[in-house]
Amino acid sequence: MIDGTRLCKFLAKAKKSTYAAGDATKKIAEDDNSTTLIFEDGDLKYHDNYFGGEPFGGREVVFLQNVPIYIMVYYGLVDESTSDFKAVYKFLQKALLMIPEDRPFRGPDKYTENDLIYTNSYTGEIGNFFGKEIISRAGKKIYKARYSGGFVDIRKEE
Repeated sequence: MIDGTRLCKFLAKAKKSTYAAGDATKKIAEDDNSTTLIFEDGDLKYHDNYFGGEPFGGREVVFLQNVPIYIMVYYGLVDESTSDFKAVYKFLQKALLMIPEDRPFRGPDKYTENDLIYTNSYTGEIGNFFGKEIISRAGKKIYKARYSGGFVDIRKEE
């Protein structure tokens, strides 16, 4: 089992180094048409595997000594009335770079740039949580995503 504080610090570092890093991150195109982003630090490994584009869905898994210990699943999309969805995702990446180290689910509670507002709300702690993030422009929701996750395989069958 991993200490929750260690996992949180690792997740924040891994997420800042993968999707949130934008074009600077190495993307692996998988045979099933998904994309995988990988970050490793010592005995911890992070895999973010997603489908999409627009809309998108995926999962993040953390491995400790190659054993899965944590998972988060997510699904999101930009409102159909928004034609500049790539700009929305660029803004999302900026918000995700501000991931709080003590609750590394997605981005901060709130981030604003020009006319875009990112908000993130969640319930739970690193071991078991769910939440949603929203991006609004001029009071209108133009992006939303939901996520949930926590520790996996804690109790073993005898």
